[in-house]
Amino acid sequence: MKTLILLTKKDIPAFLLRFLALLLFFAWTQAPDRAAHARTRALGEVSNPESGLLASRRTDVGKRTAYPVSKKMERLLAQARASYEKAQSYWEKNNIPKAFKALDAAYSLLLGIPSGSHPEYLRRKKELRFLISRRNHEIYVSRGSVVNGKHKAIPIVLNRHVKREITRYATFEKNFFIESYKRSGKYRPMILRHLKKEGVPEEISWLPLIESGFKITALSKARALGLWQFIPSTGYKFGLKRDLYVDERLDPIKSTKAAIAYLKELHKLFGDWITAIAAYNCGEGKILSVIRDQKVNYLDNFWDLYKRLPRETAQYVPRFMATLHMIRNPEKYGISLVKTESPLEFDPVTISKRVSVRNVAKAVGSPEKLLKELNPELRYEILPQELYTLRVPPGSGRRLLERIDDMPVSSLPQPAFVKHRVRPGETLSDIARKHRVSVKRIARANNIRRSNLIVAGKTLKIPLGRTSTRKSSAKRRSRPRAKAPIIAGAPTHIARPGDSLWTIARRYGTTAHKIRETNGMSTNRIQIGQRLKIPGTLGRTRTAKRRLKIYTTRIGDSPFTIAKRHNMPLTRFLKINNLDRKNKIFPGQTLYVDR
Repeated sequence: MKTLILLTKKDIPAFLLRFLALLLFFAWTQAPDRAAHARTRALGEVSNPESGLLASRRTDVGKRTAYPVSKKMERLLAQARASYEKAQSYWEKNNIPKAFKALDAAYSLLLGIPSGSHPEYLRRKKELRFLISRRNHEIYVSRGSVVNGKHKAIPIVLNRHVKREITRYATFEKNFFIESYKRSGKYRPMILRHLKKEGVPEEISWLPLIESGFKITALSKARALGLWQFIPSTGYKFGLKRDLYVDERLDPIKSTKAAIAYLKELHKLFGDWITAIAAYNCGEGKILSVIRDQKVNYLDNFWDLYKRLPRETAQYVPRFMATLHMIRNPEKYGISLVKTESPLEFDPVTISKRVSVRNVAKAVGSPEKLLKELNPELRYEILPQELYTLRVPPGSGRRLLERIDDMPVSSLPQPAFVKHRVRPGETLSDIARKHRVSVKRIARANNIRRSNLIVAGKTLKIPLGRTSTRKSSAKRRSRPRAKAPIIAGAPTHIARPGDSLWTIARRYGTTAHKIRETNGMSTNRIQIGQRLKIPGTLGRTRTAKRRLKIYTTRIGDSPFTIAKRHNMPLTRFLKINNLDRKNKIFPGQTLYVDR
C-alpha cells in the first residue's frame, strides 16, 4: 500500500480511545448473544425442524453462536439433507421404492456423525433424524391409502411364529378350528358384503375366528363381548348402544360395522393392516407407546414391534396369518370336506310394544331358539318399548303384525341385590357364606376377577336368589291368596339379608312349616324387609299377655342392655324370645319384655 497512516504522539490517545470504544461495543453486542445461547441450552429449546434444520442456532440479536466448524460434519449433514429432499421429490412423483431408498441413504449418512461430536452437530443430527423418521412414516401410511375404494390384500409371512400357530391349529386345537370354521358360514357372507362396501381386504372376515371362534355370545376375561369382542368403552365409541334392553355388541351386523370402522381408523393411523390388527387386539395406545420407545423413532412394519408387544398380541397376529394360510390350503390341513353352516335369513319387522321373544315365537309359529339366534342383542329376550326392528324368519312378518295387539306386555326381570360393606378381615367366602350365595355370583355381580382382591370399606352388591320375568297376566293378578291366621301375641320378625325360613324357625324354636301357615305363605321364599309373624306358645293365655309387652329394638341395642333396661334377668329375656347367646338381633325387630 502506498498510503501509510502515521500516528503522532498527539494522535495516540485518540486512537486508544477509539480502540477501547470498539472493544466495549463488541462486548456489549456479544453479551446478550451468549446469555440467549445459554438460556436456550438450559431450556432445551429446539429450532423448527422444517425451517431451521441445518442452520446454526441464532441468538436474540440474530447472530450465530460460534462453534468449531468441521468440514466432514458439514458435508455429512448436507448430503443427508439432500437425500431427504430427494425422497420428498420421489414421493411426490409416487415413486415409493426410491423414496424409501433415499431416506435410508440419508439415515446412513447420519450414522457417520459420532456421538462424541460437538453438541451443535449432535442437535442438528437429531433434528434431521426426526424428520427422516416422520417422512418415512408418512410415506408408509400413504402407500396403503384407498385407491378407487379398494385396499391391497394382506400378505402372509410364514416365519417361525406363524408356523408355530399353524402347528397348534393342526394338532391339539384342531377341534376348535374346525368348529369355528363351520360356524363361519353363518356370518362370513354378511361380513364380506360390508368389507367390500368399505374397501377393506376380505381377509379381515376371518378375524372373528381368532377373536371369538365365530360365537356371538363369546365373553372374554376382559369383559369383551360378541363376535368382534368389543369392550363397552370401544363399543360406545363406534356406536354400539348398551342399555337395559339391548347390548349391540352381541348383534353380528351392527358389531361388524363398528369393527370395520375401528379397523379403518387404525389402518389410517399405522399405515398397514397387520399393525392395525395388532392394535385392534391390544389398543392403539400400546402400539404407539412401543413405537415411541424405539431408539430411532422409526416405524417399519409389525415384525419390528413383535418382541415388544404383550404376549397375547404377539400371539394374535401369527394366529391370524396361520388361519389365512390354512384357509388358502384346505386340502393340506384336512378342512376341504368340512361343510359350513348356512347363512341366517330373516325379515325385519318394526314394532313398538314390549313383548317377549317367547310370545313372538308362539305368534309366528317359529322355534323360540331361532328367534333368539336372530336377535341376540336382546339382553332379557324382551323388546324395548320404543320402535325396534325385530328379525323374524322369512315370511312371518305379516303374521306377527296381525297378532301383535293380542300379545301381553312383558316386563324386565327385577334383580334382587343387597349391599354389603366389607369389614376388615372379611373374605368373599365369608360374605358368600353369610348371605347364602356363591362366591362366583358375588364376583360376577361386582366384576371381581380375583377373589382375594377386596378392600375393607368397599360396598359390594350381593345377588339374592334368581331373577325372574314378571308377566302381566290377569290370571296371576287374580290368583287368590290364603289368609294368614291371626295368633294373639305372636312375635314379629323382619327378614334381614341372609335370612331363610329355616334359620328364622331355628332362632324362635319353631318350624318353617308353621311360619308358612301363620303367614299364609305357599313357598319358602321371603324378601328383605318382610314382616313375619312367629307362631309359639307365648301370649296365648291371658296371663302371659298381661305379664309381657312388645319392645321394638333400636340401633345400639343388645340382649343385655334390653334386659337391664327392663329390670329382668338376661336368661329370662332370651327364653321368652326363643333366643340364645349366639343369636343376633337387628334394629326394628319386635321382642317381648316384662311389663
